[in-house]
Amino acid sequence: MTDQVPAVAPGRAVEEPWLSALVGGPDTAGPFTVGGARVLLGPAGTAVVVEAGDVPSRSGVWNAVEVRLLGPAPAPVTERLLGAPWGTDARALPVHVAVRTGAELLYLGTARVSRGGTADGVLTDCALLLATPLGRDLLDRVRPPLPPVGLPGLGWLGHVDGDRAKALEEFLTGWYPAVPAAPRAPGPPATGSAVPLPDGLRQLHRLARHRPAVLGGQNRILPPPEVHTDALGEMLVFGVENQGGFFWSLLWTLDGPEADPTVWFREPGEPPVAEQEPLSGFLLQFSLFEASMTADYLALPRRLTADRAEQLTRALHPVPLRPFWPWVPTRFYVAPGLVVQVGTEDGEEFEVWAGASHRGALAPLAGLAVDWRRFDG
Repeated sequence: MTDQVPAVAPGRAVEEPWLSALVGGPDTAGPFTVGGARVLLGPAGTAVVVEAGDVPSRSGVWNAVEVRLLGPAPAPVTERLLGAPWGTDARALPVHVAVRTGAELLYLGTARVSRGGTADGVLTDCALLLATPLGRDLLDRVRPPLPPVGLPGLGWLGHVDGDRAKALEEFLTGWYPAVPAAPRAPGPPATGSAVPLPDGLRQLHRLARHRPAVLGGQNRILPPPEVHTDALGEMLVFGVENQGGFFWSLLWTLDGPEADPTVWFREPGEPPVAEQEPLSGFLLQFSLFEASMTADYLALPRRLTADRAEQLTRALHPVPLRPFWPWVPTRFYVAPGLVVQVGTEDGEEFEVWAGASHRGALAPLAGLAVDWRRFDG
């Protein structure tokens, strides 16, 4: 900070000329527009002004510690935030963040770039981590809470013990909006799997025509043309981990697929391990896992004791299935618009990951005495 500009505590109202003076006064360049935000570049630092609100497609305050810029960004902004090599003076310049709330401009303090993405050399997204986390009152001023509307319901839960195909379809169609089918490229029509598949997989592939995300974003259920036999020709591989660390398969028989076969988890070079649920339950578990992992809004606590994990899930509905995934046996708990996965290797330390379709769906977790490493509610 220059000697001529007085310091201001986070949460105080400021004027835009103060921000300009803070980062360089008459030598300041901009403002540049980045996803609705205004960015000033000066020899003494960078100033970012976002609008108050909660619109995922626009730059703004994401949670108590993170402010997001969504590009495309002009070249000078890309160069300042992402282009300067580590250890250079440009990297050391402070980034000051403020939020406009109607007629008021609230200063949030300094931040650092924690991650960023580019396409063809242009900034597409950038996360700024605030040096001082926002208190709840200030967070609600700069990111006014919105009541959750149209949350995915829990009607599907009542079918888990009876009609799992119906449970799967109701969960997936409630969680993922339909999108228009992509136009087919010229050429011969797409082919299905070379071998017959069980009804559960065929149902998932059918749902994927208008909801491609149901095939997974962390791990992946293979589309029909990619389903294949393993190296020995004994197992039908239908799902893979995102880095190839393991895969899921079914026993391949010449008699055709079983109605609800055992699912086998396997690491390369290791013997297969049976998942505790057959295919009908596994596909529900896979879908719940992927929904929570890929949700826009997350709540991620540090490792919990058994008592803390029980406290976190007390207000939620358990999904009546046996544990998923042999590596870290995992159970699922749900509320409208919320999926929480709880896994443990030893029964003493628990890993929890909560994903929500709307920020407001995280409300059941907001008042808990939990050490969050990320909380988007």
